[in-house]
Amino acid sequence: MLNSKNLLYLAKEMILSKEIQSPLGILLAGAVEEGICLLEFTEKERLELQLSRLKKVFGEDIQPGESRFFHQLEEQLKEYFEGKRKEFDIPLVVLGTDFQKKAWEALHSVVYGKTNSYEAQAIRIGDKNAVRAVAKANGENRIAILIPCHRIIGKTGDLTGYGGGLWRKKFLLELEQKYSDSPTLPFFRGE
Repeated sequence: MLNSKNLLYLAKEMILSKEIQSPLGILLAGAVEEGICLLEFTEKERLELQLSRLKKVFGEDIQPGESRFFHQLEEQLKEYFEGKRKEFDIPLVVLGTDFQKKAWEALHSVVYGKTNSYEAQAIRIGDKNAVRAVAKANGENRIAILIPCHRIIGKTGDLTGYGGGLWRKKFLLELEQKYSDSPTLPFFRGE
């Protein structure tokens, strides 16, 4: 779960990148001096959009390199995919509007193995009418898996919207359900 000591809002930093293998394909990780600022699937359109947003926010291009956070990130992702990690404690650097920050912070209230709706997320941030704005903010999340927007589904239980593709969302939800402490709870209705 994200807490105040590992959620930072900074700007104008050199961004180092590394590709990380996962059961869902290659992820591109980005890091600045204070922590991870990008974790995105490498499909061209989605990645180009996120890199463009990252450059706009940080004022720098992303460059291949080694960050002190990459080994920790790889280890935590490996443990997550093995069902041994339910929370990430790696420092994250998250930049966005105040609304986006609220939406992304609310994602961390949805614990491992459970889901919530966009509507419930909007209510959590104090505006029950902001369902579409919440969905848009989730789509602009640059840190997949660690900021768990995959846990947000339609209020009817249907899988909806995920930048990495619905098949990945389904995989992540099924993985978490498999290793959850309460796997029999109501979940989602698939694709």
